[in-house]
Amino acid sequence: MPPPALATALDLAPHPEGGWFRRTWTSPVTVETEHGPRPTATAILYLLDGESRWHRVRSSELWLWHSGSAVDLRVGPEPGAGVSRTLRAGDPQQLVPAHAWQSARLLGDEPALVSCVVSPGFDFADFELADPEPS
Repeated sequence: MPPPALATALDLAPHPEGGWFRRTWTSPVTVETEHGPRPTATAILYLLDGESRWHRVRSSELWLWHSGSAVDLRVGPEPGAGVSRTLRAGDPQQLVPAHAWQSARLLGDEPALVSCVVSPGFDFADFELADPEPS
């Protein structure tokens, strides 16, 4: 499936969890973690055009909604078991604690543009994708 026009315009690449992304900032300051050095924070642009797979990271992640459909951000202790938090105009920011499982889905027809800020900074070595849900 071709990328949405906004993904092309923003030079976004496919993300393993679904949607489209591009890293926009990496802090030049590093911190030592039990899994090695990480930048103190990183940021991405993320375009959600459907539903993301359940996943988690070892760091806290702050979601910041910019435009498009509202987003149902589900956060919980295991894949499929989450509390819904809505990202939209008027409530544009939600925190996903470190190690929490998360998934996001659109609450409308238009793709949603968000930023995600991760601290300590994101590294794919700290990313875990849940098994796909049965069809």
